[in-house]
Amino acid sequence: MYQPLILNMKTVKLAIIGAGGMANQHARKFKEIKNCTVVAAADVDFAKAKKFAADHGLPQAYASADELLDRAEVDAVAVVVPDKFHAAVAIQCLKAGKHVLCEKPLAMNYAEAQKMVRAAAAARRVNMVNLSYRDWPVIQAVAKLARRGGVGEVRHVEASYAQGWLNGGAWREPGLLWRLSSRHGSQGVLGDLGVHIVDFATYPVGPVRRVFSRLKAFPKARGNRVGEYVLDANDSAFLNVEFANGALGSIYTSRWCGGHANRLYLKICGTKATVEIDSEVATDTYRIRRVKKHETWPKDPWVTVQCPPTPNNYQRFIKSIVSGGPQEQPDFKRGAEVQKVLDACFAADKSQRSVGV
Repeated sequence: MYQPLILNMKTVKLAIIGAGGMANQHARKFKEIKNCTVVAAADVDFAKAKKFAADHGLPQAYASADELLDRAEVDAVAVVVPDKFHAAVAIQCLKAGKHVLCEKPLAMNYAEAQKMVRAAAAARRVNMVNLSYRDWPVIQAVAKLARRGGVGEVRHVEASYAQGWLNGGAWREPGLLWRLSSRHGSQGVLGDLGVHIVDFATYPVGPVRRVFSRLKAFPKARGNRVGEYVLDANDSAFLNVEFANGALGSIYTSRWCGGHANRLYLKICGTKATVEIDSEVATDTYRIRRVKKHETWPKDPWVTVQCPPTPNNYQRFIKSIVSGGPQEQPDFKRGAEVQKVLDACFAADKSQRSVGV
């Protein structure tokens, strides 16, 4: 259990470290929460930090996390720096006594993620990873259904996360090129989108026991290079998995799926029902087909289920700080669990053998 900074705290003063594109989402979402005030931003590019602060009406801007932690009076921090700096900055903030919401992936590997988990436990502060699709009512409802036995014993899982932006030339923009280069801190589509779809599949079904994976970076430019960017980070990832409950699953993610802007799909097939989520249809409904005894070929139609609203991660984070109650999910421990699966995928691809998680 963490210790709230102030018992019955009314307003959480929050700072955002990192002023890139995703930081704008953090600023907007936190400003919508009545008992949260965003008071500062920091970025190693101080001009960017100042512009970000001006754009969002923040009174303070700093040139580093060090400077912000030394000078700003804040209770909590959102860490929105590039992936390879997540661990160092988050741990620094925890040691300074701040509650931390960190962007995904939590870390570059499981060992780093475990250091973050230990730092959070030692600091006794709220810690969350922004697995943003937890915000969708549909995944919360399906997870609750599966955990109370509504689909029965799970036998098969099909999950995918499809984007299509590598089919055009937009990836040549400087703001996107880093996502294609391991030298610039990218873990490819596996680290960027795979972290989401692994969480999306395992949140309702349970942990993965073994995985076999294939990762591939397809040619995109002459010599697979654009200026300083070597385009070697994987842009398609295919996983064959065995879950701890014995179910088998196929999971894939790719940026070569033309026609899909941002589609998450999940099908869970159990002994009592099959459930299907398709984000291009809706993020607040799912389809279900219940299994009837002694049926050979199912004839009844699928039923669409409306899901109740659910808080987003930003709201859960602030609620945990204000209430001082149970830690809301997804926390750093959950981020580390997902990272362990990703590490196993890299190992399986390298060895071309299935790997235990």
